[in-house]
Amino acid sequence: MSTAEAPPTSRRNWASLSLRVVLFLLLAVALFAAARWLPIPKLIQWVRDQGPWAPVLFILAYVLACVFLLPGSLLTLAAGVLFGPIWGTLWTSIGSTLGATAAFLTGRFLARDWIQKRLQGHPRFAAIDAAIGTEGWKIVGLLRLSPVFPFSLLNYGLGLTQVRLRDYVFASCAGMLPATALYVYVGSVAGEAILQGKTTQHTRTPMEWTLYGLGFVATLAVTILVTRIARAALHRRIG
Repeated sequence: MSTAEAPPTSRRNWASLSLRVVLFLLLAVALFAAARWLPIPKLIQWVRDQGPWAPVLFILAYVLACVFLLPGSLLTLAAGVLFGPIWGTLWTSIGSTLGATAAFLTGRFLARDWIQKRLQGHPRFAAIDAAIGTEGWKIVGLLRLSPVFPFSLLNYGLGLTQVRLRDYVFASCAGMLPATALYVYVGSVAGEAILQGKTTQHTRTPMEWTLYGLGFVATLAVTILVTRIARAALHRRIG
């Protein structure tokens, strides 16, 4: 690539990253707004009242969302509200991995023709398939860290590639983890705000909220850094 071509490419990459950050922040704001106008505390309490079945119901919902091409972002945010940052990340990771695997197997064995038609508008998919043929799970992991396709469609599309199921599951679980942790963390902070405004129990001190904010900024920064590194690595491999 010549020096003259670099600035436009850099500007496009920065614009794409900025758009993702803006959309993410808008989604977080929407969650806080919903907390003000909807009976979310009652819904949270109902799910929590299910005891050991609460994670099971959540994971099942995530699997169904993946299979039916529904966005998982809201469910990931909800996991933070329901289960907190640690358990929320765990249950979301399990749910998203199982859901992605179910969609992968469906694309490979049951809906191959339909998926092929949907991917005709994505010429880079052939390059991805060729790269997966030589590097396997590494490309899948990079795609998860910096997706060039929508998450739900990518689950099905990868079913058409040469990647082995074992490699797909491992790379997907690891590659989705940074973004999962970020969204769950935001959800957990929103959950604190929701429940604090509806209860007379212990409230967070300014110092605790400051630590929450610093944790969010750190998680966001790491996620952006990982995404940029993955995007550059993908560009070198598939163009």
